[in-house]
Amino acid sequence: MIEQIIAFLTQLIISVIKSAGYTGIFLLMAAESALIPIPSEVTMPFAGYLASIGQFNFLAVVLVGAFANLFGSLLAYYLGYYGGETVVRQIIRSYGKYVLISENELNRSESWFRKYGDKIVFFSRILPIVRTFISLPAGIAKMNVWKFSIFTLIGSLIWSVLLTYVGFVLGQNWHSLEVYYRKFEIFIVIVGLAATGYYVYHKISHVISRKEKKNH
Repeated sequence: MIEQIIAFLTQLIISVIKSAGYTGIFLLMAAESALIPIPSEVTMPFAGYLASIGQFNFLAVVLVGAFANLFGSLLAYYLGYYGGETVVRQIIRSYGKYVLISENELNRSESWFRKYGDKIVFFSRILPIVRTFISLPAGIAKMNVWKFSIFTLIGSLIWSVLLTYVGFVLGQNWHSLEVYYRKFEIFIVIVGLAATGYYVYHKISHVISRKEKKNH
């Protein structure tokens, strides 16, 4: 059953991107971040493959994917912001089954948000499952929208670069991700966290170095 769903979604994604180009990428990636189960693990690698044969520009694909994620995430954020937890739960109970959303995902996202605070909005963009739902508790908690947008965009850029690059490198074999994309997520998470850790370490080291120079 799951394989059939993945196969159907894969064909849908390919059809949309082939017919609508960058607009198709934007719509698909925005839909995913707006809680509609369209796997970016298919969208971006396929777009990366098309970039590898010259039909798309690699950088344009990455930027379209990232800003589409931001747009879709803001839709979910404002649903939580204006609707509140009660309304969000009512919507999920009534219509969640049609887009494969359950209260379990919301509960998990809320738990992560309470545990890690605002920064989870950034880290969740390179984490499986949670990245799609974290916008709801962020909106419910009325997190600052500018901070939410910045964290979302940076995290989405990392995610888009990694997935697009995978498709670019695999070329016509990009579709090998259809069955194994969950395994690739683990690799992507490790690489993303390592890159983030290095960036934070570099920034902290730079700040400490400047302070030491001032003291001397």
